[in-house]
Amino acid sequence: MSAIASGVRLVENLVLSLLALVLSAGCGQKPSSAKPEPHTGADANWFEDFTASAGVDFVHQADAPGNFLFYESIGSGAAFLDFDNDGRLDLYLIHNAHPTNRASNRLYHQQADGRFRDVSAGSGLDVAGHGQGLAVGDINNDGRPEVLITEYDRVRLFLNEGQGKFTDVTAAAGITNANWSVPAAFFDCDRDGWLDLVIGNYLDLDPTQQCPDAKGLPDFCGPHGFHPTITRLYRNLGASLPPGSPPRFSDVTVASGLASAPGKAMQIVCADFDGDRWPDIFITDDGLPNRLFVNQRNGTFKEEAIARGVAYTGLGGTAANMGIAIGDTDGDGWFDLFVPHLGEENHTLWRQGPRGLFQDFTGPSGLLSGPHGTGFGAVFADFNHDGALDLAVANGRIRRRATKTQPRLAPGVTPFWSAYAEPAQLFANSGEGRFREISSANPALCGEALVGRGLATGDFDNDGGPDLLLIGLASPARLLRNTAAPRGHWLGVRVIDPALGHRDAYGAEVILEAGGRRAWRLVQPAFSYASSNDPRVQFGLGKVSTVDSIRVRWPDGVEETFPGGAADRYVTLRRGTGTVVKE
Repeated sequence: MSAIASGVRLVENLVLSLLALVLSAGCGQKPSSAKPEPHTGADANWFEDFTASAGVDFVHQADAPGNFLFYESIGSGAAFLDFDNDGRLDLYLIHNAHPTNRASNRLYHQQADGRFRDVSAGSGLDVAGHGQGLAVGDINNDGRPEVLITEYDRVRLFLNEGQGKFTDVTAAAGITNANWSVPAAFFDCDRDGWLDLVIGNYLDLDPTQQCPDAKGLPDFCGPHGFHPTITRLYRNLGASLPPGSPPRFSDVTVASGLASAPGKAMQIVCADFDGDRWPDIFITDDGLPNRLFVNQRNGTFKEEAIARGVAYTGLGGTAANMGIAIGDTDGDGWFDLFVPHLGEENHTLWRQGPRGLFQDFTGPSGLLSGPHGTGFGAVFADFNHDGALDLAVANGRIRRRATKTQPRLAPGVTPFWSAYAEPAQLFANSGEGRFREISSANPALCGEALVGRGLATGDFDNDGGPDLLLIGLASPARLLRNTAAPRGHWLGVRVIDPALGHRDAYGAEVILEAGGRRAWRLVQPAFSYASSNDPRVQFGLGKVSTVDSIRVRWPDGVEETFPGGAADRYVTLRRGTGTVVKE
């Protein structure tokens, strides 16, 4: 970065900090519950590299170095999923390479001993292509999750047939998308009990366009100079089909209103942004204002990102908006949003308050202090179980590093990609939404640089601690096991609806009360960057060892309360077995 750019960024940091402090003085936020006590050992090493011990030997493949293909630089996501419902998370990892590369995607099944076995061959998921992102969800309510892959030139939907077998049903299901797509999410947009599908298309690429660097040498392109595209919405027709019918979708992109606002989608999160108990669609757009499609409860959506404060940064500018971390960072009961940007820009933390409105609180959150990389995947999770959501970010440049100085490289990063490699970062939450970087204490995650893209979280060893799966472009995948010690007490929750094939209730909100505090989580695996995460939700409880109660707000708006009980375990809450909360 030049001296001028550094000076501009410093001024921006100061202005953002002052602006956010002024806004926080009178924004009308809801009073918070009692705050968690910061857990001891915040600067301890929270992760160990468990990749080799777990038997995971995936090495991400991209096209030949030196071609500088734009879609190659976007990288790929990853997925935690339990494809056979044995209670143990499995892995699905994809390549971003031409099919002639012969590098097929890999499905790993977790064994009873905690190791992963490659079961790709014959699974139907052992396909090749320019894989960008993944979405996982049960589209036919049979209790088995399906897999959708987004690619440079298509999407592919694979039906879970059971016994580790998947079938490509893209065309038969009515999913037609020949655009360059990156994010996707399953959610129930019309609350009929069947998961619908939203696919975020990136941009209209001219593959002949060249993007040299300042010295005239070839480099990867950025989003500027290319036309935006529309995000597509597919409505699941399962409610109107005879029982046992093959899955079918209807393209409602135009009718829903999504076609009216094109963009350059990098990530999607579906959640209730305005408090009406209907799911909305938030999309980060690369180099453009973000979009927020608010559900009008009649099959249509209205774009309201500017009005609700999430279109632009606090200074009113656009940025290279990449992934999305979603969670209640300050314990006020309302979720916040973190979106990473380029290393030359400031990341943004939008804090919600009052309900349905967001303000740039990056400065007061502490996330403006210190340097950062070009962020893609981003995850909020309570890694040390102190009751406050921490933040992990996967970094990797898009344009070549101008200086010859480079960080220590992770094994497998080739010389070509070394100029784009950056270490991941980790931030501990104080308990009131203020973050402090602890990357230096976590060498397994942050000590070595790679071209980080996908970052997924899931508790693969079922000990309650959120683990991480990090995907670097053209380098080995890294499975990071949570070893934070000491950790506080915890509770893990899975919510399912027996009437819908016992599938995970995507879109449900889980509110836990324990020790005088209230904590909120969302059941939605599509977040971070181009990845699918553990559909279960985890709560850190600190020193509290007993849960008072759990409330579930189901996707159709009905609420039930469930008794609490002892901590340090997973519980499964089934709709219809709790006490209905009357309005």
